[in-house]
Amino acid sequence: MKTKLDKEEREIERSADSYRSVSKKEHVKIENMLDKIRKTRNVNIRISEAVLEQLKRRSQEEGIPYQTLISSILHKFVTDRLVDEKTIRRSMQLLSSAR
Repeated sequence: MKTKLDKEEREIERSADSYRSVSKKEHVKIENMLDKIRKTRNVNIRISEAVLEQLKRRSQEEGIPYQTLISSILHKFVTDRLVDEKTIRRSMQLLSSAR
């Protein structure tokens, strides 16, 4: 039986040829960074019932636990990767009208 790969898995297979090994020193450095990322800490926040319900609904749509969704949103925010869809659409409209 043939296994069906998702988009991310297909991308990994496509990029397998570009794999390069790293030195032991680099490997230790990478492992240390990953250890730091893997460490978690519990926090308590107050959030409105309405927002929490929206987060739970959205997490079900995404197929992930709501706490994971919240953590992902916070991570994207602090790494400047959280984007506003309306701003992107407005920028795209401006760019296409400038042509």
